[in-house]
Amino acid sequence: MTAQTLTADNLRSISTRRPGHRREPQRLTSLGTLVLLLGAFLPMLDFFIVNVALPTIDSTLHASTPMLELVVAGYGVAFAVSLVVGGRLGDAMGRRRMFMIGMLGFTLTSLLCGIAPSIGVLVAARILQGVSAAMLQPQVLATFQATLEGQARSRAIGMYAATGGIAVVLGQLLGGVLLNADLAGSSWRPIFLVNVPFGIAGLLLARRVVPTSRSPHPAAVDIPGTALLAAAIVTLLVPLTEGPALHWPVWSWLVLATAPVFAAAFVTVERRAERRGTTPLVPPSLVRLATVRHGLVLAVPFFLGFGAFMFVFALTVQDGLHHDALGSGLAITPMAVAFFTGSLLAARLYERFGTRLLAAGFALQALGLVGLLTVIGDQWPHVSLVALAPGLAVAGFGQSLGLGALFRTVLAGVPQRLAGIGSGVLVTVQQGSVALGVASLGTLFVSLSAHNMRTAFLVVVGIQAGFAVLLALASPRRAAAPSVDVVVEAA
Repeated sequence: MTAQTLTADNLRSISTRRPGHRREPQRLTSLGTLVLLLGAFLPMLDFFIVNVALPTIDSTLHASTPMLELVVAGYGVAFAVSLVVGGRLGDAMGRRRMFMIGMLGFTLTSLLCGIAPSIGVLVAARILQGVSAAMLQPQVLATFQATLEGQARSRAIGMYAATGGIAVVLGQLLGGVLLNADLAGSSWRPIFLVNVPFGIAGLLLARRVVPTSRSPHPAAVDIPGTALLAAAIVTLLVPLTEGPALHWPVWSWLVLATAPVFAAAFVTVERRAERRGTTPLVPPSLVRLATVRHGLVLAVPFFLGFGAFMFVFALTVQDGLHHDALGSGLAITPMAVAFFTGSLLAARLYERFGTRLLAAGFALQALGLVGLLTVIGDQWPHVSLVALAPGLAVAGFGQSLGLGALFRTVLAGVPQRLAGIGSGVLVTVQQGSVALGVASLGTLFVSLSAHNMRTAFLVVVGIQAGFAVLLALASPRRAAAPSVDVVVEAA
């Protein structure tokens, strides 16, 4: 099979083939959509719910600081490394089948995390949980792409964006509630065990309400590309996560120096694979599509700043303003409510304003973050959580609009036959950037907060506000082209 470069001309030619032929996708019901969204919600929730529990895990399992960081980083790295493979396997084996396999694995590994007798077992279970999540989550967007059309697809993608954002924000709130409840003296364990009943329910329902779909031309797993991508992500995130806790030993610098080497080798291997006529893990011609390339460039700083903010805000409220885990979760509620509200409006607003919604959302996010900086700067250390609410609400609303438009911008250029690969690439960038944000800006915050937490918050959140301003300036100012849905439907 020869490789086909995915240019605009190619896509237009696809839409003209066999004019009388149109493949009707299986119907995805509202219940099926909810089950798929559950599969997106649980992995995202689990990335952040553990943050508020780390001190308690330390006291019960007597973990070292590097091992505690691996509880977070092990999950995130395994998740990011395996996502594209999960999308490729869904294309080949069937997305519903891989969704169920991923849900089963995620449920079992959540149970293992909840009953882990030692920190070593917990870290190992978290790594396996990340791999299971990577098998599960890419099937959600890929199924939406394959089984929905027009406004129904746009609404589903909007709900996906809302689900992800709410999961990230509510992770800390739910974690605080469960820790404070201390159910039957179980301490931190319910933050993992809560996944089990939802996972079982999702597994039972998926067979009945999620339609089957797969790529008409599934590609084999790109083993060299997968190995090099994994090496690039691991050698970047592990030193950034573990290096500060270990005072940057020589090995951390040596490993970090290999990350760009692996990244360059990955790009070279993928280009050669496509020239040979095989389908690489991340087709370079897919990334060269204008909507995909531009969207991914915007996604990296957005998710990097978002991941860092959630980490920094929780530590600031608990360690700086001296609230407990539940108070930290309640403090973020205005952002959650505003994010959810904005996500419900994003689909309709995108239909009207197109990619211009990106700039509007990022500008509102910047405005909200500046409001937070002003309150922290003026009122520290006697900061009322109520005083933080307006800035959080404006930032959350802006993030929801920007995120909803960002997902639509990236996925608009992905043909149906590459739905699994496209969604896998997008979520890999999302999870990798979130983890990188925690590892880089989170590390900067911890270092600065040892001297002055107010200054640490102002610096790190100021950097995120700067990202938001740059994103608003760099966002396209044109309406979305409606022809992409037609092309995808006719492919």
